[in-house]
Amino acid sequence: MIIDASQLRKGNIFKMNNELFMVVSFQHLTPGNWRAMMQTKNKNLRTGSIAENRFRAHDKVEVIDLEHKTMEYLYQSDEEYHFMDTQSYEQVVLTEKDLGDAMLYMVQNSQCQIQYYENKPIGIILPITVDLKVEYTEPGIKGNTVSGATKIAKMETGLEIQVPLFINQDEVLRIDTRTGEYIERM
Repeated sequence: MIIDASQLRKGNIFKMNNELFMVVSFQHLTPGNWRAMMQTKNKNLRTGSIAENRFRAHDKVEVIDLEHKTMEYLYQSDEEYHFMDTQSYEQVVLTEKDLGDAMLYMVQNSQCQIQYYENKPIGIILPITVDLKVEYTEPGIKGNTVSGATKIAKMETGLEIQVPLFINQDEVLRIDTRTGEYIERM
């Protein structure tokens, strides 16, 4: 689908120079006497590199609709992650490069959406929240803070997040995958 560059939003995937890019952030600029433009920060879905682009507001961009399949994360071997289609039982392998830091939110047997472009898996969409177990955190010391104090907790997947002082080891926490922040104790 072809749209004006001024309609690009975070999360849109578009094709430029035979490469797929995902919009990481965007800003609509209208400097002085110049014409309006869109400045976007884009992630190349093949290489994982981040680049900035400027488009005139009326430039045309080809936005791509990707196919999504619900998959179950099975296991990791070296730098490969194995997923299984929950309906056809077909297995798919994605690499660390394909997934980025998304695997910090995935535990075995959890479900996610795998993105496909031209019948080839290219990425993953995480659920908005995940429940992870605290593998290690320092004990909170009561009385040496004013309010809202936090400490670092290492989760079972290796993810490190800031949590309130009352969180202890082996507790299960709900985490927002979009921001990587603690939401609540389960």
